[in-house]
Amino acid sequence: MIQVRVLAFGALKDVLGLDASNVALREGSTVSDLVALLGRNYPDAILQGIAVSVNAEYALATHVLRESDEVGLLPPVSGGAAPHTAIAQQDVQPKPDVVTYLTHTPIDAEKLVSEARQGADGAVVVFDGVVRDNSRGRPTLHLDYEAYEEMALSQLRELGQKARERFGVRQVTIVHRLGRLAVGETSVLIAVASAHRAQAFDACRWLIDTLKTTVPIWKKETFVDGAVWAAGEPFPAELGLETTDAP
Repeated sequence: MIQVRVLAFGALKDVLGLDASNVALREGSTVSDLVALLGRNYPDAILQGIAVSVNAEYALATHVLRESDEVGLLPPVSGGAAPHTAIAQQDVQPKPDVVTYLTHTPIDAEKLVSEARQGADGAVVVFDGVVRDNSRGRPTLHLDYEAYEEMALSQLRELGQKARERFGVRQVTIVHRLGRLAVGETSVLIAVASAHRAQAFDACRWLIDTLKTTVPIWKKETFVDGAVWAAGEPFPAELGLETTDAP
């Protein structure tokens, strides 16, 4: 037998009633075997649309688990200061080509955009995601963002690098806020600097759309009449896990 540590996030955490738990499995068990086992006890939690990570990397259903692996159960994600306030910062050298971090303090959009810009840039395209005062026709009091932080930081860094390679832009900044946010506050800030505007626009749009479906960050919306985890957007087909019956 082996023991793996299972972490639950977002709505799954509420349904399971836990943040983490140790689970015993037979040697040679796969991700699919683990999900099927959990599905027996928590049929409402293991539903379509989840993804699974192993040691903070997305994993296929056929991935074989090993002793002490950390397995994340990831519901569809919902895509969210100065560097010294960041939880973790991926780059520390002056004016890096990719800047990505998470923070619990307000995001200073003007400062980040100014730091991203250089003389060779003909355009800086910015996406500033802001907490609005309503959702689905209900007044919003506040939002709470949580993340699988180690994995989220890795995914943000990878997105920034891919955007530079794919679109030929010079610099990418992605900062996401965690914790409780009031109406009007910035949840996520993306700035793309490039010699040409077309590439900057394309890269910025691709970054926020991809972040919303792949980076493990979840949003809980609190209204005057209750609270709910945002449903999130479906994982890309290559990341989502097809649930199966136990063998």
